[in-house]
Amino acid sequence: MGTLNIQIFGTKKCADSRKTERFFRERNIKVQVIDLAQKGISPGELRSVAARVGGSETLIDRDGKRYVDKGLKYSAPTGPRVEQMLIDDPLLLRTPVVRNGKDATVGYEVEVWQGWIEASKKKD
Repeated sequence: MGTLNIQIFGTKKCADSRKTERFFRERNIKVQVIDLAQKGISPGELRSVAARVGGSETLIDRDGKRYVDKGLKYSAPTGPRVEQMLIDDPLLLRTPVVRNGKDATVGYEVEVWQGWIEASKKKD
């Protein structure tokens, strides 16, 4: 399965991030895990992921404690402000963000990942 290039952006505290890592490891798929508490997502990566999942608005965790604690619930940032906020504070991202080359998902999306695995088996 050399065609899969999985990157998981998440945190150690996020149960879905841990479940995502387990999902791929149980299928013997090598993953690169990026802990957003230690290293953010680059602006280029953020734009690439946002383009695949419906824009940067989709990436922000509006239900998260950090979003509420920062008072963002009432300012409701949009557009370029959202992108800059996510670069400045990657812990505002909905997790996990999973990349496979140019493809990406946000949240726990087993069906999509299974599709990536099936597609990679057909190519091998």
